[in-house]
Amino acid sequence: MLKKMLIFSLLPFLLFPLSGCWDNRDINHRVMPISIGVAKMDEGYKVFLQIPEPSSESLGTRIVTGEGETINQIIDNISVNMESAVDLLHVKVIVVDKRLAEEGLNDLISGFIRSRDVSAKAVIAICDDNIDQFFESMENAEGGEGTILLDYFEKYSGWDPHVALSRVWEVYRSSHSYTRDVAIPMIKRGQTTFLEIVGSAVIKNGRLVEVISSDETLLYNAFNNKSTRGKIEILDDASVMILSNDTDYKAEFTDQTPHLQTTFNFSVMILETNGNPSAQDIKMNLEELLLDRYKALIVKLKTSEADILGIGQHFRKEIPRKDLKNWRSDYYPNLAFNPIIQVDIQNYGNLKHTTN
Repeated sequence: MLKKMLIFSLLPFLLFPLSGCWDNRDINHRVMPISIGVAKMDEGYKVFLQIPEPSSESLGTRIVTGEGETINQIIDNISVNMESAVDLLHVKVIVVDKRLAEEGLNDLISGFIRSRDVSAKAVIAICDDNIDQFFESMENAEGGEGTILLDYFEKYSGWDPHVALSRVWEVYRSSHSYTRDVAIPMIKRGQTTFLEIVGSAVIKNGRLVEVISSDETLLYNAFNNKSTRGKIEILDDASVMILSNDTDYKAEFTDQTPHLQTTFNFSVMILETNGNPSAQDIKMNLEELLLDRYKALIVKLKTSEADILGIGQHFRKEIPRKDLKNWRSDYYPNLAFNPIIQVDIQNYGNLKHTTN
C-alpha cells in the first residue's frame, strides 16, 4: 500500500518533463527568410524580408516589408500580419542601405548580437542603390531568384576573391577595437547580371568612411591570407590567373614609429599573351601593377585613418594600453611601410621562349 501511494505521489512530477516543447512551433508554421534588408527612415527603419517560395518548377522569392522604430518591432508586426511566425535564425545575408552605413551601423549590429535572432555568422553587405528597387527587382526576376544573394557570397558557389566577405560578428568586433577595422562588400543592381560589385566599404568605428575598388579588395583579401585563387589580372601584353598566395609580415616599433614589411607571394599561370613577351617581362609587369595598387591602397587607408588590414594588431604589445585608442590618429598615419611583391610563374601554358 505504501509503495502505491509513493508512485501516485510522484506521477504529477513526472508529467512536467513531458511538456518541455509546449511552446515550440512546427516548421510548417514558421517563415524563414534567407536575407534581410535594412534601410534608414526619417524616424526608425524599413525592413525587407526575402522569403523563399519553392514550387514544383523553381525556387521563387517573396519580399515582405515593414516599417517601425526598431527592428524587433517591425518583425513582430510582420509576424502578426502573416499566417506563420517569422524566424530570423536562418538569415544568411544582411543588406544595409548606404545611408544607414554612413550614419553608423553600431546600433543595428549591437541589436543583432544582443537579441541573437540573427546568426552572428550572417554575411553583411551594403546596397549602393535604391534599396526598395533592389529588393523589388529580386522579387520580379524571371526564373526565380530565391537564393541569389546567398549564392553570390557563398565560397563554393559565386564568391570571387575581389569581393570582401564580412560577417556580423566581424563588424561588431571592429566597432569595439582600437586596432582593427573592416571592409564590407558594396553591391547594386547590374545591367546584364542581377548583381554588380561596386567595391568595398571601409567601415571605421561602425561608419562608412571610404570606398575601395574591387582590385584593391583583392589585396585586402591577400593581406589577410584569404585565397585569391582564380583572379585574372589583365596586363598590356598578357593575362594571368592567380593559383595561390600567402603573405609574410615583419613588424618593428622604433622611436614611437611602426615599421611593417609585407611580402606577398603569388603563384600564377599564364593564360594569354599579346605579341611575344618573355616570362620575365610578364613577371615584372605583374609585380609592378600589384605594387602600385598596394601603395595606393595604403595611402587611401592612412588618409581616412581606417585600418581594415589590421596592421595595428602587429603592434599591440609595443603600445601602452592607455595609448591604443590613439592608434589610428597618432601612430597609423606615421606608419613606415615596405611592401614586396613576388610572383612565381608556375605554368607557362603555350608561351614560347620562356628563357628569354
